[in-house]
Amino acid sequence: MANTFLLTVLYVVAIVLLVVLIVVAFKLIKVLDKIDRIADNVEDKVNSFNGAISVMKTAADGIANISDTVVFGVSSAVSKLVNKFVKKKEEDEDE
Repeated sequence: MANTFLLTVLYVVAIVLLVVLIVVAFKLIKVLDKIDRIADNVEDKVNSFNGAISVMKTAADGIANISDTVVFGVSSAVSKLVNKFVKKKEEDEDE
């Protein structure tokens, strides 16, 4: 009698546990679907900035090229002036 009662209680607990696990699994699937939709939405929003980022990158590259050209020109001019000054000083010392 006690053996049958305990077996019945065990079966009822197992069935309740199975139902609870099924409900939890469905809720987890819903949560994962929501997370997937949020991740897709974030990815779409990040990808929408690709054009703006590309424009900024192009502008930064252009500014870098211009500044490199200006620095090269200034350094060349200073180098020429220094060379002239050094040559003139050497000529003055030779005389």
